[in-house]
Amino acid sequence: MRTTEAWVLHRGPSDALPGSTPGELHLEAVTFDDPAPDEVVVEPLYGAWDAALTHALKRSPVDLCRQRGEDPIVLGSTGVVRVAEVGTSVAALAPGDVCFLIAAGKTDRYGYIELVHGFDAPGTVGLLAKQLKLPERVLHKVPAGGRYSTLQWVPYTRYWTAWDSWKVAYGCWRSQMDVNDVKNPLAFGWGGGVTVAQLELARRAGFRVAMTASSTERIERLRQWEIEAIDRRQFPGLDTDPRAARDDPAAGERHKVAQREFLRHIHELSDGYGVSIFIDNIGGPLYRTTLKALGRQAVIATVGWKHGMRLETWRAIECIARHIHVHTHACRVSDIPEIVQFQLETGFLPDMSAEQVYPWESVPELAKDYAANSIPGNGYFPVYQVNVG
Repeated sequence: MRTTEAWVLHRGPSDALPGSTPGELHLEAVTFDDPAPDEVVVEPLYGAWDAALTHALKRSPVDLCRQRGEDPIVLGSTGVVRVAEVGTSVAALAPGDVCFLIAAGKTDRYGYIELVHGFDAPGTVGLLAKQLKLPERVLHKVPAGGRYSTLQWVPYTRYWTAWDSWKVAYGCWRSQMDVNDVKNPLAFGWGGGVTVAQLELARRAGFRVAMTASSTERIERLRQWEIEAIDRRQFPGLDTDPRAARDDPAAGERHKVAQREFLRHIHELSDGYGVSIFIDNIGGPLYRTTLKALGRQAVIATVGWKHGMRLETWRAIECIARHIHVHTHACRVSDIPEIVQFQLETGFLPDMSAEQVYPWESVPELAKDYAANSIPGNGYFPVYQVNVG
């Protein structure tokens, strides 16, 4: 039996409604057994924070501890680890190797991820631990000796997810539209790091790309990435919750004015065609505007949600406009070698020079900053370090 330090999440009250009693991370000692023959003991170097972890702490839409039947749990599904020890039957890895965690807690028969390691997959331990053991099958070596730093590889799941989502969304758009049907088709997005990566692929495919941002730092960063930055502060009330708009006529009117101005902006950006592929990884209060911004024969693509999981769609309107709704999650495990090779050949990785790296002891601060949308710098790829230095 071995002991290590980890940030853990405990289950909430049994009678609490989803989201009513947010949880907190607690630094505690946790134990694990010696590695089995096909297992590897690893030491996380860096981990990436994302919206899923925030949902887990909010216990919304579910209390993950209760869903998994475990208390406590250790979260963390994205990060780079260093191999410390290998089981007797492990042949492809050796101590000192630096690897990605492939968060395939459970896959379907085709290799698409259903449950995520370090999140909703029962019995899994995530990277918010100083040491843990993992099956060899969930580790993939980080390319060594290249021009990319270890830190650049840390947000890999955002890029792998983006690659998979864009492949499907672009294929769906091409199923109805020829490349010459729309001059300079517009790919537009709101969201975070995954959206940034999807728009990079859209730009490579010949689309005009634009994205909203709500801080001066993010606007400047998007421009550096050759993404047209739209200041969302120009549209106060755009993200008003529909229920709030019904209960507050003034709020509803502000939303209508903001939406009208935003759609006018989209009309100009797209030369009147509307958005050809809209990447909406926010959902909730912005979804109505997303649908109205779409052109005909357009695609809306999402890999998840940040605000508001349940959405309302008028099916007749979507059918008449021939809109295709693309929902994807993570990527296919068998595609990972191809994606990594594409990244190596094209530089499809983030520039991390302006990103905040939180020290191990400040992980709860990272969680709070992310939830409050107050990550220092541009905050598209927030990272914490574990066993570095």
